[in-house]
Amino acid sequence: MAKRPVGRESFDNVANVYDEIRPGYPPALYADLCRLLPPRPLILEVGPGTGQATRDLLAHGALVDAVEIGPAMAAKLREVLRSDHLKVIVGDFEQVPRTGPRYDAIFSATAYHWIASDAQLERPTRLLKSGGVIAVADIVQVDSETDHGFFAAVQPIYERYGQGHTGPAAPKRDQVEPKIRQSLQCDPRYSNVMLRTYDWDQTYSASGYRKLMLSYSGTQMMKEPARTALVDDMGHFVRDRFDDRVTRPLVVALTTATLVG
Repeated sequence: MAKRPVGRESFDNVANVYDEIRPGYPPALYADLCRLLPPRPLILEVGPGTGQATRDLLAHGALVDAVEIGPAMAAKLREVLRSDHLKVIVGDFEQVPRTGPRYDAIFSATAYHWIASDAQLERPTRLLKSGGVIAVADIVQVDSETDHGFFAAVQPIYERYGQGHTGPAAPKRDQVEPKIRQSLQCDPRYSNVMLRTYDWDQTYSASGYRKLMLSYSGTQMMKEPARTALVDDMGHFVRDRFDDRVTRPLVVALTTATLVG
């Protein structure tokens, strides 16, 4: 099995902050997803965090088994979402055995990239019904003028703490292409691969953006005092240079595919 990504358990250190500051997902996403599923679908949610998507799945009538690797995150999820239609399982999606019926859908919001690449495609074949749906939502920061130049201006602060951007540049809104889409398209076990995108910009005050940064795995993996110094400097920058307001230009990408019978 491929090596697991580093850092996916770091969110457990900040369950309360994560619950407070992480955004939900566009209502249209759930409407589009539900059109692919039967009424009252049985859904396995991978990496629910503290329920940013779970509450909407439940509101749309789903029965949800939520597999969360972090005990503190799972405890917070149970606290904020009390429902007879929700079962929270503390464990690793790559290893949790199937104990009940196969699922109508496997859904993951901003978490599936933490799953080893081979397991992303293999595990659903063991857990989905024939004709079941895999649905992966990714939040993608894009290159857009709606940030008013903030992310270009702030790069020196990130670089000062060894957190400067690496890898490809942010795509334009109409160029978002999740890696999972290409993987599913190349796998003959899946069909009807589709990508839907939704503009989903989020705006924060300086204190809010500071909390958002603390909810990131990269920030949590930093050592003190550098971590606190970074988020403090970022908060001061937003307040002093951007009038206490920063907008993240975001696109939510929903990739869906059907398991071939």
